[in-house]
Amino acid sequence: MAGRTLKVSHIAITTFKDENIIMAKKVTKAIFPVAGLGTRFLPATKSVPKEIMTLVDRPLIQYAIDEARAAGIKEFIFVTSRGKGALEDYFDHAPVLEQELRSKGKTELLEILKNTNMDSGAIAYIRQHKALGLGHAVWCARRLIGNEPFAVILPDDVIAADKPCLQQMVEAYNET
Repeated sequence: MAGRTLKVSHIAITTFKDENIIMAKKVTKAIFPVAGLGTRFLPATKSVPKEIMTLVDRPLIQYAIDEARAAGIKEFIFVTSRGKGALEDYFDHAPVLEQELRSKGKTELLEILKNTNMDSGAIAYIRQHKALGLGHAVWCARRLIGNEPFAVILPDDVIAADKPCLQQMVEAYNET
């Protein structure tokens, strides 16, 4: 990958093309490579994708999405593999559940549920057919990235910080 790259632990901001073309563009896209088999978390990941596994009160993937949103990310690109349907379901709208919560006056839960929804124009799924590593997963998303800066977030690495890591990186990227 040509261009600028910033990396801190689980996040990178980079570009596929000549950096002179894209210097003025903001980072608004993020790739989430989630095609792995989750072997480090077996046997729990035998039937549940690791990104959906819960840490305290929400799935790992939600921590990554919240961090990305805080950094100004608007487009979310998931590189998936077979068996990741639960991930797609998690971000889908659930009108029956929303109506049930609304009718029972459970507005706090309704708001939490709505925060998991993604608009169809903001989310994309790309299939990585062969497990050829992280670089290949990022490469699989290249057509959706085009000639723009983008972040790569590994959602199974959660880092607690006063200011989210990706937000710090986007700010550093914008200063250079």
